[in-house]
Amino acid sequence: MEMVKELISNYGYFAIYGLLALGIIGLPVPDEFMMTFVGYLSSISVLNVQGAFLVSFLGSISGMLVSYFIGKKVGKPFLKKHGKWIKMTPPRLDRLETWFNKYGPWTIIIAYFIPGVRHFASYLSGMNGMEKRKYFLFAGAGAFSWCLVFTAFGYFIGVLT
Repeated sequence: MEMVKELISNYGYFAIYGLLALGIIGLPVPDEFMMTFVGYLSSISVLNVQGAFLVSFLGSISGMLVSYFIGKKVGKPFLKKHGKWIKMTPPRLDRLETWFNKYGPWTIIIAYFIPGVRHFASYLSGMNGMEKRKYFLFAGAGAFSWCLVFTAFGYFIGVLT
């Protein structure tokens, strides 16, 4: 976590964008803590709150789009070949696809708020062939609400201290 603080302190908005994009793709970045820290920095006037929110939103949506396209290109063939190692047998993949086709769009929004799940929701969206426009709409709504909640939380923590 110290490294994240140092990167944001040294590189500001560029670090926020990069860390969020990489974190959403699946690298171990403490996204929620980082967003709370960004909100806190905004409250003490180190960062501009609107700029921090916009950069956070763009970083999140960039990571989601990269994950979507990776899932679209690599997802099914990879899981069909190597899925047995993580208990993703063909019947389970079929059940997952059926479930995702029914609840997928709302899963994307809700998954933003569940650490670890948000990473897989994008891959599954691409893997199951969700239409790009629909995906972008729901991923954007999820990214917007997630960034708003955690930035506001950090901002109000800063105001209270």
